[in-house]
Amino acid sequence: MAGTSNGGKAIRLAIAGGGTGGHVLPAMATVEELRRRSLAANLLWIGSESGIEREAAAGTGIPFQTIQTGKLRRYFSLQTVTDAARLPIGVAQARRFLASFRPDVVFSTGGFVSVPSVIAAKGIAPILTHEQTAVLGLATRIDARFADVLAVSWDQTAAAAAAIHRRVVVTGNPVRAFLDQGDAGRARAAFGFSADLPLLYVTGGARGASPLNTRLERLLPGLLERCQVLHQTGPGSANADLARLSERRLNWPSHLQDRYRPVEFVGDELPDVYAASDLILGRAGAGTVAELAVLGKPAILIPLPGAGGDEQTRNARILADVDGAVLIRQEQATPERLAEVVEALLADPERRRRIAANARSVAKSDAAARLADVLLELAGERPRERRITH
Repeated sequence: MAGTSNGGKAIRLAIAGGGTGGHVLPAMATVEELRRRSLAANLLWIGSESGIEREAAAGTGIPFQTIQTGKLRRYFSLQTVTDAARLPIGVAQARRFLASFRPDVVFSTGGFVSVPSVIAAKGIAPILTHEQTAVLGLATRIDARFADVLAVSWDQTAAAAAAIHRRVVVTGNPVRAFLDQGDAGRARAAFGFSADLPLLYVTGGARGASPLNTRLERLLPGLLERCQVLHQTGPGSANADLARLSERRLNWPSHLQDRYRPVEFVGDELPDVYAASDLILGRAGAGTVAELAVLGKPAILIPLPGAGGDEQTRNARILADVDGAVLIRQEQATPERLAEVVEALLADPERRRRIAANARSVAKSDAAARLADVLLELAGERPRERRITH
């Protein structure tokens, strides 16, 4: 990095975490914050061979080391036995990498990928572990036994965290800085949308969500008489919805075809899509909820049922409890109910503005800065810009 603000001493930061975007993006956002401050840093990311963290590290120029990892489950499974056998191997591998790297601090963003490295880091460097969801997951509970600081994303989680750790900080869940730099006109041009009709963005996350896709399908093409729809269906490897919806679209009148764009995945266009969207329909993953709050976007959230600890419902309630989103459980999200809620919100711009403002009221837009401050303090540094209040 260019320049330093820490006396010229490079910070040696090891990152442990991954498996899903929810565990990867907070690490990337925090690294962005360190780079924004022009702090010198030597970085190392330790993760799994198959997780998306490997690609994320490569894309941000962070050296990456692979260890064996496995998922630990709260229920009996033969796969758990196999995965548990990998844990001591992963710990030994991580300890070797950490001993060679000699970090000043270790930053765990959770997931079972993080557990071997956090265990291995004990006694080598201070550890900060961060929980993104409103519920403390099993991996976080394990990591917290070895961590010096447990960071949580929401005030509502702090009491549960304090019951298992002596030092808890509420930092928020960081989102990538570029998300608030979107251009609505650019999104409309990219997908062929008009500025004359509201835009509904439907997303089930990177892998898509067939229950959402099939419910939306029941509303089409009638819904398109009132709005335009950008629909992230997920890749063909996850479901067959994109091919089916694309074929069905061809049978509609041309003006309705122009109002509906199904895509596998929204990537670099996401900031523009957020800027252009009048309403969002999606799941309630930790990253999605944090983004909606920080950006102040009105949303209808249908949490994934059966997620560990019903975490997506708990995430959604963070917003719904302040009227910052509409929460509908999947079993109650009939096509008829969805049509009623979507059409009512699209017809009421003032209601959407109130929901957006309420969502923004619970956001911690400086989450990356808070995490960076704690990391620097643990590393023996004193950030010049601000100090977090614990």
